[in-house]
Amino acid sequence: MNYLYYPGCSSSSTGRPYEESLLEVFKKLDVPVSELEDWNCCGATAYMAISELKAFALCARNFALAERQSESTGATDMMVPCAACYLGLNKAQRYLHDHAEIREKVKDALDAAGLEYQGRVRVRHPLDIIVNDIGIDRVTSLVSRPLEGYRVACYYGCQIIRPYADFDDQHNPTSMERIIKALGAEVVDWPLKTRCCGGSLTGTAQDLGLRLSKMLLDEASRRGCNVVATACPLCQFNLECYQPQISRRFGKTVDVPVAFFTQLMGMAFGLGRRELGLQRLFVPLRDPSREKVAAGGSHVTK
Repeated sequence: MNYLYYPGCSSSSTGRPYEESLLEVFKKLDVPVSELEDWNCCGATAYMAISELKAFALCARNFALAERQSESTGATDMMVPCAACYLGLNKAQRYLHDHAEIREKVKDALDAAGLEYQGRVRVRHPLDIIVNDIGIDRVTSLVSRPLEGYRVACYYGCQIIRPYADFDDQHNPTSMERIIKALGAEVVDWPLKTRCCGGSLTGTAQDLGLRLSKMLLDEASRRGCNVVATACPLCQFNLECYQPQISRRFGKTVDVPVAFFTQLMGMAFGLGRRELGLQRLFVPLRDPSREKVAAGGSHVTK
């Protein structure tokens, strides 16, 4: 197994702990990952809103670069951790395959840049790769610090399995739950795992965006979760970083840790906090065993 890694634009900014933990986890799994050289934006945001064709051309350039790089790496599967990038690249690939007019226009653009896309690249999400290629047994074998006491709400967001349910159920995905259970944590069943977090509404119609995020955080708290695990940089950002605004707006304190599922994997594998970017979380992950001792009135050593 060998994979090309497409970081996407958030990997060095709001999604930096996702990238840090993802790469460390794959190193621990002993699965080779090569970053796509000279990659560009997938066109998920402004491009897609203004011109789908330009967004498709941006995606196609990444595909062409991946095929060229595969000649030396042998990898044609492109691992895409960001949910928006995953959806945008997946959509572009399907439109290029299904619509000859779009395909020809994009081909002309690639020709002008001296590139060619032959349709050999597969767009893959890390959840898909871990569950279906690497396997849960391999994950379980590397657990040295089981996540006992963690009650986890697995949150997929609305882009990973919709509209394209390539590797999981569209209405009730379970791949993340399978991974989290293998880490020794308790998975809490909740009905909002694919509900929107508010997305970019937090920057355009903030009151609506905050309300959507609040619904998710309230439900996770109501069900006794002590962490929400996600696989999307924007979802993680919205659910974690806007908690102070949500608390002020709705008059109720919200304090729910929101981590990337890869950070939880790294914790269970015994990796260090800085390796996993845990110090970057605005709402720190708390050790349930230490909180339990503190709640019982016993002395807690630091």
